[in-house]
Amino acid sequence: MPDVGGIAGERLKSFIERIERLEEEKKALAEDIKEVFAEAKGVGFDVKTMRQIIKLRKMDRDDLDEQEALLDTYKRALGMLPDLEEEEAVEAAPKRRSAGRG
Repeated sequence: MPDVGGIAGERLKSFIERIERLEEEKKALAEDIKEVFAEAKGVGFDVKTMRQIIKLRKMDRDDLDEQEALLDTYKRALGMLPDLEEEEAVEAAPKRRSAGRG
């Protein structure tokens, strides 16, 4: 293959072919992963939740903590979780009752 415009044709072809082989391997792996998810679904696992867990396990611990804190903040703002003061009062209530019974 000739060199054209300073580009070595054989070297370029080699890169392209390597990428094509890797793309084929990636496609085969994606099919394997799809089959594992189908198998898990077949025995009753929720695939959507499994995907979320896999995503979380890939995350750096600090990033995960930050994301969870933001999620809790947003949930509280939308009324999906009790306010911190309410939550602390509910947690402390059983302790106060049991403390008076001693």
